[in-house]
Amino acid sequence: MAETTADPGAQAPTVLQTLRRLDSGPRGLTEAAAEERQARFGANVTPDHRGISWARVLLRSLRDPFTAVLLCLGLVSALVASWGTACVILLLVAVSCVLRTSGEYRADRSMAALRELVATTATVLRRADEAAPPEAREIPVVELVPGDVIRLGPGDLVPADVRLLRTQGLTVHQAALTGESAPVAKDAADAAVDRTSFDRPQLCFQGTSVTSGSATAVVVATGAWTRFAAAHTHAAVRREASAFDRTVHGISWILIRFMLLTPPLVLMANAALRDRGLETLPFAVAVAVGLTPEMLPVIVTTCLARGASLLARTHGVIVKRLPALHDLGAVDVLCLDKTGTLTQDRPALDRALGPDGRDDPEVLRWAAVNAWWTLQLADLPLPDALDEAVLDAVDEDDLMAHDGVAALPFDPVRRLATAVVRTPGRLGTHTLVVKGAAEAVLERCALTRPEHERLLARAAELAGDGLRVLAVAVTEVPARTRAYGPADEQGLSFRGFLTFEDALAPTAADALKVLADRGVTVKILTGDHPGTAARVCRDLGIAVPADHVLTADRVDRLDDTELAEVAARTTVFARCAPEHKARVCAALRAGGHTVGYLGDGVNDLPALRTADVGLAPREAVAVARESADVVLAEKDLTAIGHSIAAGRHAGGNITTYLRVALSSNLGNVIAMLAAGLLLPFLPMLPAQVLAQNLCFDAAQLAFAHDRPHPSVLRRPTALRPRELLRFITGFGVLNAVADLATFGVLFLALNGPDGLDDAAVFHSGWFTENLITQALVMLLLRSGRHTAEGNRPGPIGWAAAALTAAGLLLPLSPLGSLLGLTPLPALYYLLLAAVLVLYGAGLTVVGARDEQRLTDHPSTR
Repeated sequence: MAETTADPGAQAPTVLQTLRRLDSGPRGLTEAAAEERQARFGANVTPDHRGISWARVLLRSLRDPFTAVLLCLGLVSALVASWGTACVILLLVAVSCVLRTSGEYRADRSMAALRELVATTATVLRRADEAAPPEAREIPVVELVPGDVIRLGPGDLVPADVRLLRTQGLTVHQAALTGESAPVAKDAADAAVDRTSFDRPQLCFQGTSVTSGSATAVVVATGAWTRFAAAHTHAAVRREASAFDRTVHGISWILIRFMLLTPPLVLMANAALRDRGLETLPFAVAVAVGLTPEMLPVIVTTCLARGASLLARTHGVIVKRLPALHDLGAVDVLCLDKTGTLTQDRPALDRALGPDGRDDPEVLRWAAVNAWWTLQLADLPLPDALDEAVLDAVDEDDLMAHDGVAALPFDPVRRLATAVVRTPGRLGTHTLVVKGAAEAVLERCALTRPEHERLLARAAELAGDGLRVLAVAVTEVPARTRAYGPADEQGLSFRGFLTFEDALAPTAADALKVLADRGVTVKILTGDHPGTAARVCRDLGIAVPADHVLTADRVDRLDDTELAEVAARTTVFARCAPEHKARVCAALRAGGHTVGYLGDGVNDLPALRTADVGLAPREAVAVARESADVVLAEKDLTAIGHSIAAGRHAGGNITTYLRVALSSNLGNVIAMLAAGLLLPFLPMLPAQVLAQNLCFDAAQLAFAHDRPHPSVLRRPTALRPRELLRFITGFGVLNAVADLATFGVLFLALNGPDGLDDAAVFHSGWFTENLITQALVMLLLRSGRHTAEGNRPGPIGWAAAALTAAGLLLPLSPLGSLLGLTPLPALYYLLLAAVLVLYGAGLTVVGARDEQRLTDHPSTR
């Protein structure tokens, strides 16, 4: 339907071809034709966002692998009539799903408040009938149709994809689509250009805005056929698994393998050595349940929901997808554009240089005269960004020393602007002050060839250093009343150059330092000149060697494997199109990094979907906000720092819980298997296994409320399944050794081997030891355990104390007798204390070595 979807390298249709194809003309459509097209093409609106229902979020949470594992265990428990275990598991699943659903549903409702239309009204030429003259009137944007002729002026939002018919000094800000920080000159000329659609000067797109000048244009695409709407379609494409998804999948399969292997081993061992058959099935299921971290969905959801709620209350950050908070904590590479993040969306004056290269304030004064009188005499609503930077740098008295006569505003063809002024004391003389692109101004100056080439080289050198360059020239002519035109811009006297740099964001330098301290590498993906991006990095204290800058054309020459290797050491990616940004993010992920991407425009959508976690500010275009996982109150690195900190707190607690729960559970399972082969009775009754799990589960809720040591913030909290398997295997064996040592204690405390025939006493002794060792594991294996709470117990300390009390008191209580537990002799407690001291020392030594290894090699976490 629209020429915006044409082959980028194809010849652009002429104005006449476009109008013929649309069956329109310069006078616009008739009302009857507009109504017919409205019925055919529909309203000019972007695709509606369909809010997710509560039921849909709930069903999505049930597809979580951990939840599926627990549901299977609950079903098996019910099949073997272990109703208590089945009820507890199903209750935990329900609590987890409700917490996750309510958190994500609230985030979606918060996002609904940010959605708004791109524009509301447009100025269109319509005719009552074929013979009637066209009338310009305001109509709602939704009523625009292909073939409508519209008028655009400064500050207008482009309401549809259009082909320009006539322009006057038109520049358009299209950062929302391309990421370019500077306005782009547009022209209606029928030029055959081999460029992408966004670069074609005769096309403007929905979602862009007019910076200066005016235009008449014909609408070529509306509604779902615009480039802006096409981004919605791209946003709906299923994204790759994030860091959290990959972690969940890997750990789930570890648990599934263990659980599938454990019951058959228990059954076969008891059948072969103890001649016990299916009567041991409930115990085998209880062992499998004991291996499973039943509280994982609850603790994961609670940690993430608390972190997301805190971010929303204190920093205005909306976490749309709860697992994205974990991904933020795991981020070790953050990709972003420089404009609006590292820099403000405006330039700042750098220097005013004379022809000799030295500072010359007269150059700035003449440039300010040009900017002021061009603004006043050309009826421009606002100065452009460069003129505003010039006017901010001068005293207003300097501007009032001249009287304005005429102005020739900036034109994208001439690439310069001219102000004609009268200087007091110089009667009969007008001064032309010309300011614009260095090449355009210099070719109009009276210079020798060597001077011209030297000044051009100097301008190129300044531009290569990341600066924007304008040239300033003047000439005096006899005063006249006849109008001035471009032909008068000749024989100029060159006065000098003005250089501009991007104004740095006030919080950027400090925020970058915080991110670096937290192990996050920042990479710049920009559509700007590589020198401009590199200069911004240097100004912010980021070292950027020459081989750390890569342009899009070099990216195109690398295959995926080569790009993954190069991307890891590259800091600046310049001249990037949307596909380049997405490809760089994919390459970094392929290299083992967890990638965050901050973007606010349609051009950022592919990268937002490719990264592990996509971030967008509230002022981003609507489709970017919808595609992002996290929406920031402002486009500010400080907010990202807070979000990463919240993610690492949540991720640190989840990681600690998994390490503690799985290593402790694995040790218990190994000990149960050994005891089942050594004893003439079951080492623990299914009801006792369930009671033990309930006590441990209740204590583990403290992990959701723990505040890890600040050292946890200094490294990504990505949890890798292989590393977790190594950890839980090592500590599980250590825990099993403590359990086996407890068997020896029971052997001594109960007067030799015959004492082991007392099942109730054995069950009680092992029950007590299990809960106390699990309390020790909670205290000694938590992240930053040595200084996390100082002298205060904290939630983990109180939970461990409660767990220890339960282990000591339950066998003495009436509830203990219902569970088949009995009081123990005093000698057992003395011997158990010795075992626990040795076990605690072993945990401390091995845990310290593991912590040191993670400090030396943070990527292995």
